[in-house]
Amino acid sequence: MGAVEELLRNEADGSLSFGNHNLKEKAKLDGFQHEGGVFKVKTYAEITKLERDGEFVYESVPGTSVNGMEITEAAVSFRVEGNEDAQITLGLAADTEYRVSVAGEDIGVIKTNLGGKLSFSVELAGSGEVAVSVKKA
Repeated sequence: MGAVEELLRNEADGSLSFGNHNLKEKAKLDGFQHEGGVFKVKTYAEITKLERDGEFVYESVPGTSVNGMEITEAAVSFRVEGNEDAQITLGLAADTEYRVSVAGEDIGVIKTNLGGKLSFSVELAGSGEVAVSVKKA
């Protein structure tokens, strides 16, 4: 699907798409309504960051485009695309174990830190969209 030209977009299935890894200069959108939350995105080639109600949700270095993000209490899933391999950090429940799957491959169980952040790498260079699934273990 590629970059999200409007920076943040509600999808017909109730999911959220955001980010544009092709931008050369920083762009941001604040005050976007989605499923009862207010979202803010900052994105360009170097970084993509998403917040909900002022709380950290997603960050990638370098920047990425995310399509179809679905967030529940027990799981987060989305498709991600970028020009280079990326380090992705998600804001989840603190001190909790999650099973992470990237491109259909189980990369194991990762425990969040006391701040609830979980980080992992995704190989994106030349891959197109890559599916990511993170579920409470």
